[in-house]
Amino acid sequence: MRLLLATHNEHKRRELARLLPEHEIALLGDSVELPPEDGETFVENALGKARAAAYATGEPTIADDSGIAAADLGGAPGVRSARYAGEHASDAQNLAKLLEEAPAGGALEYVCALVYVDPRRDVEQVFQERCTGTLDAQPRGTGGFGYDPAFLPDDGPPGLTMAELSPAQKDAISHRGRAARALARWLGAGQPPRTN
Repeated sequence: MRLLLATHNEHKRRELARLLPEHEIALLGDSVELPPEDGETFVENALGKARAAAYATGEPTIADDSGIAAADLGGAPGVRSARYAGEHASDAQNLAKLLEEAPAGGALEYVCALVYVDPRRDVEQVFQERCTGTLDAQPRGTGGFGYDPAFLPDDGPPGLTMAELSPAQKDAISHRGRAARALARWLGAGQPPRTN
């Protein structure tokens, strides 16, 4: 099945294509403008993007919004994960701010909201998954991106950060991998016409 991905980011398209190998994942054209990610939840942000792309193109569309939440910071950075250290902050700047503010060993969770919108069938479906872990004091590893170098997943190989895992190891436990598998199962079951 062809699924339009509500992003202009080819890196994200490649990642979701790897996670959803039974489907053709198409990148959104530049002519479609996506709304700002100013929702209070990951689901709000993902739905906003998916609806905008789906109704502009008429195609079944998926979109995701994801980030990291630190228990000691009341769930921050949360939906502000990509701009935690400022509007145009780099991954390294965002990670440095988290390491400054949250204690090593503190509980973290990655959250991914992945949504499906089909304007032809008036169907919307939400999949939200998590990957829990703790904050490592010293960033390690060159794989992944964002907060991965300091994220020690609870169900990963002991002592390895998310950035030290192979792509297959990461996909097996990551929040986005879990959400993509939930979507794939739902699509494989014939897309029950439930609307959220």
